[in-house]
Amino acid sequence: MTSSSPILVVAGVGTGAGTGGSTARLFAKQGYKVALIARKANELETTAADIRASGGSAAAFPVQHYDYKDIRDAFDAIRKHWPDAELRTAVFNAGFAVWKPFLQVTEEEFKESVQTNIVAAAAFAREAILVFQQLEPNAAGVRGNLIITSATAAWRGNITTSAIAAGKHGLKGLAQSLNKEFGKKNIHVSHVIVDGIILTDRTRSKGEEFVNNPDIRLDPDSIAKTYLYLAEQDRSAWTFELDLRPAHEKW
Repeated sequence: MTSSSPILVVAGVGTGAGTGGSTARLFAKQGYKVALIARKANELETTAADIRASGGSAAAFPVQHYDYKDIRDAFDAIRKHWPDAELRTAVFNAGFAVWKPFLQVTEEEFKESVQTNIVAAAAFAREAILVFQQLEPNAAGVRGNLIITSATAAWRGNITTSAIAAGKHGLKGLAQSLNKEFGKKNIHVSHVIVDGIILTDRTRSKGEEFVNNPDIRLDPDSIAKTYLYLAEQDRSAWTFELDLRPAHEKW
């Protein structure tokens, strides 16, 4: 690793077993310095330590809340930690989901969906774009890549998705607006629909068939490869939105 290695920042890492952790590990293998943002400091540091043990460069930047102040403070800390490196890719992978009939959804759950899926994403995007605007385009003509993890609920609502669909529809609208405004400044914004259940520590409880059959669930390592592909696209052929699903997903 050299001081000229680019920085990847990922918000929403959890235990490191899902999309955020897989993305961090893959980008680290590609020579990126990896900044990890999440709310659980111990789990975040464990993921960062695992990446470092494998030869990568990673640091944890925990936040108490996904709000404008904490996210701004995290980005300031990242710049101080690697003052000579350039932030080139930012992945917003945080989210909030609840599946309940509408009349059972609480006020707090609706507020959390809007806060995490829209307000936090806007705060994260703001800090990333402020950095990207100061950079010169790289060899592909790109100042920076903002990749936003989304869900099927950004396309359509269903009988138990009123809260998540409201949040994800807003997230998609935010991503579209950012793409239109900042694409002309050579900042690449991508919105990734994850249509299906991802294999994580939590979803392993669904049983051996789910764990062992890649036809019916998404692999976070495969999602990470797609994110790397998006980050390496030339400006002459950018993807704004794509959807990822396992082969046997009912869609």
